[in-house]
Amino acid sequence: MRRISWVAGAAMVALMCGVLQAADQTLVTIYKNPWCGCCESWAIALKESGYAVELRDLDDLSGIKQSLGVPDELQACHTAKIGDYFVEGHVPLEAISQMMSKRPDIAGLAVPGMPKGSLGMGVDPNAQYDVYAVPKMEGGAPSVFYRVAPQ
Repeated sequence: MRRISWVAGAAMVALMCGVLQAADQTLVTIYKNPWCGCCESWAIALKESGYAVELRDLDDLSGIKQSLGVPDELQACHTAKIGDYFVEGHVPLEAISQMMSKRPDIAGLAVPGMPKGSLGMGVDPNAQYDVYAVPKMEGGAPSVFYRVAPQ
């Protein structure tokens, strides 16, 4: 009887661990051009850091960017949706993690263009660029959320 209780308890713990692990995996839906290699590299980095990644290839990303409210001046090569936020371009994992833990009242984060040394754009210890927080309010000014500076 004791052995059955132990086995049942172990099965319950294993089940709970699986549920908790699945709950911890945040889904990231990435909209990208099918031929973009740097977008693939960014997606792989997200997946390797524990996010559940869904890739959606589109020939034209303008519709998704517009529907999510990505300002024209902050656009980059790919757009992602994480919970209620968008993530535009090569946003580093640290900035995404901060956003998801602090849950600021913003529409999303953006790294405009394709900065050399940003996540997915090669390794450059001298990389320097800003990650912008985009307000929910239309016409609101983006502000620096996270700064990448040489180490």
